[in-house]
Amino acid sequence: MFQWYRQITSVERRTFWACFGGWAMDALDMQMFGLVIPALIAGWGVSKTDAGLISGLTLITSALGGWLGGALSDRIGRVKALQIAIIWFAGATFLAAFCQNFEQLLILKALQGLGFGGEWAAGAVLIAEIIRPEHRGKALGAVQSGWSVGWGAAVLLYTAAFSLLPQDFAWRVMFGIGVVPALLVIFMQRAIPEPRKIAAAAGPRLNFSSALLGIFSPKTLRVTLIGGLFGFGAHGGYYGLFTWLPTFLKTERGLSVMGTGLYLGVIIVAFGCGCLAAGQLLDRIGRRRTVALFAVGCTAVTVTYLLLPIGGALMLVLGFPLGFCAAGIPASMGALFNELYPAGIRGSGVGFCYNFGRILASGLPVLIGHMSGRMSLGAAIGIDAGMAYCLVLLAVLMLPETRGKALDGAIGSSQSLEVKS
Repeated sequence: MFQWYRQITSVERRTFWACFGGWAMDALDMQMFGLVIPALIAGWGVSKTDAGLISGLTLITSALGGWLGGALSDRIGRVKALQIAIIWFAGATFLAAFCQNFEQLLILKALQGLGFGGEWAAGAVLIAEIIRPEHRGKALGAVQSGWSVGWGAAVLLYTAAFSLLPQDFAWRVMFGIGVVPALLVIFMQRAIPEPRKIAAAAGPRLNFSSALLGIFSPKTLRVTLIGGLFGFGAHGGYYGLFTWLPTFLKTERGLSVMGTGLYLGVIIVAFGCGCLAAGQLLDRIGRRRTVALFAVGCTAVTVTYLLLPIGGALMLVLGFPLGFCAAGIPASMGALFNELYPAGIRGSGVGFCYNFGRILASGLPVLIGHMSGRMSLGAAIGIDAGMAYCLVLLAVLMLPETRGKALDGAIGSSQSLEVKS
């Protein structure tokens, strides 16, 4: 599975680990909120709808941050844009530890989202441009598995903090540790070069507005719109499910802090395995087939896990396919979206497709919180997430197969969009 890693250069490896670390730190900071929702409800009297509003607003700002961050990477370079984004979201997470009320937390989570979206866009383009085409899917899938590492770290931190400290102080400690990702910038400054050959291929750099809006030209408008629909389904399913899953396990399944950590641990390990498996499949059977396979799996497992009357033991077992299937779609998006755009607007295109769906998906956590007042929380999550994953399947069937495509050409060039092994 990791033979490809031994075939890449030292520069490719350093870039891989920098982006892997960025994904892990991203997850550490972002997944904290879903874990502390019960503490905020108890301590501040926040309603489920208000908690969903924080998550929803974070998704909106991360969508804007992803599009702006991607365009910024087209303008000033991938590495510089990535460093700015990491410092931004780490700083916002740290400041959230000192919030005194709901409104302050809402503002800081919104600011965190700007950096979070920009980090993914710049990092995904950087790794895609550095890694050779035959290993691009595997590398981006492995990088996405870094999310499970950060997610796991967040759950371990949650388990330790809430077991040892009063809950009204424990969540502040968690957010305070969110400043750690900023240290990654020091490593990146010394070890990661800007991909020069890609910069040369792009020709003269576009101004910021041209990089931002170039994805809506007639040549790329279709893939931009379909990519945005893809992103809506992917983020709607993921955030609708995992924003509320810790609360579902604690309030409807009656699990303790340790019990919640165990169930989430199974899902997180499975998520990492799913990312690695998706990376292998992307380069073996292609982008479209891989996404379709995981979208069908996500829909089936999510409905089973949340809507059917299953016992705790079976839920623990089903946690593995739930996490495994949920990983395949985000692990595929980096490779697919990068291969839809030419170098001069690639950052903007990747940032828009991946993040624009977050604006539409931002309403789902709020909707789930509202729906849970009329039905069980599990039913609300299952219905919304299942429908979102069906949108992913629809969108990917309308996109071209891009396996093996070199990244120096535009959509519709004479270059073949698929290289068969």
